[in-house]
Amino acid sequence: MIDLRSDTVTRPSAGMLAAMTSAPVGDDVYGEDPTITALEERVAGLLGHEAALFVVTGSLANILGVRALVPPGSEVLCEARAHIARAELGAHATVSGVTTRTWSTPDGRIDLGQIRELIAPDLGPYFVQTAAVSVENTHNFGGGWIQHSYDALADLLDEARLPLHLDGARLWNASVATGVPLSAYGSRAAAVSVCLSKGLGAPVGSVVAGSAELIREARVWRKRLGAGWRQAGVLAAAGLYAIDHNVERLAEDHANARRIAEILADAAPGSVKPDQVETNIVVADLAATGHTVAEVVAGAEQAGVLVGGVGATQLRVVTHLDASADDCRQAAETIARLLR
Repeated sequence: MIDLRSDTVTRPSAGMLAAMTSAPVGDDVYGEDPTITALEERVAGLLGHEAALFVVTGSLANILGVRALVPPGSEVLCEARAHIARAELGAHATVSGVTTRTWSTPDGRIDLGQIRELIAPDLGPYFVQTAAVSVENTHNFGGGWIQHSYDALADLLDEARLPLHLDGARLWNASVATGVPLSAYGSRAAAVSVCLSKGLGAPVGSVVAGSAELIREARVWRKRLGAGWRQAGVLAAAGLYAIDHNVERLAEDHANARRIAEILADAAPGSVKPDQVETNIVVADLAATGHTVAEVVAGAEQAGVLVGGVGATQLRVVTHLDASADDCRQAAETIARLLR
């Protein structure tokens, strides 16, 4: 099978496994795992922050980051298809007592006008108060869109004296595609998360970064939520290996995604615009093709290709380091035949 459902399906390479088995470890709940400490310090530095915390998932990293910025009973603003709103199972409301209001754009991009209108200062006891704004970069369900208005939003929030939360699960992709350093993105946000188990190919883990005070609070809440772990340095070692070996090669995934988009656009004109595929995610709209997402997903699987859907008419294809250029071309041609 050629599996292009997500970049989370990658498996550790031989070199990564070797790094994991040789990692020095200790008890992280006691703060005694040297490999975890090394990873946290490394990522904090890359993101331009004082401190960082290694956690099991991107969702947990976002829960910890948002709750550190947004008191219970107040709100975080985000785009309607943002991961914190759509794909974290209501955790911010359920766990943290945080409400969400959203703006909406076709590809998940920042809309400064809508955000200005949504921001609610303290209007007394009758209206929920905006406590933070969250941005996803790149935007998953928006087709891997890079947030090119990110600095303008950060400037707006500085003026409004509101903190910015950055869901940077695929921030590595944005940085490689634009040449903008991670620190230029991360330092503008009060809390930022990055994922190690997507494009970088580690088996497990994300990191949340911020001020030393924010991370001290996040560490307490990680334990309170039952997510403290012990000798997890074997997993942190995979993250360090990924940072050392798998960042720059993300450009290959971006090139493969663009090629997939070109093949699909040729087979089903208008379903996708290749020049708007900026990173490793291709979202094709099948509304005008006469085929349903379920039909194409099932037909592709029968032909040896795994892809997924992210909406009633939207097919998603995600490239990654375990799918070669030939794999991606073959997968795209398989889907193209189904669309024709």
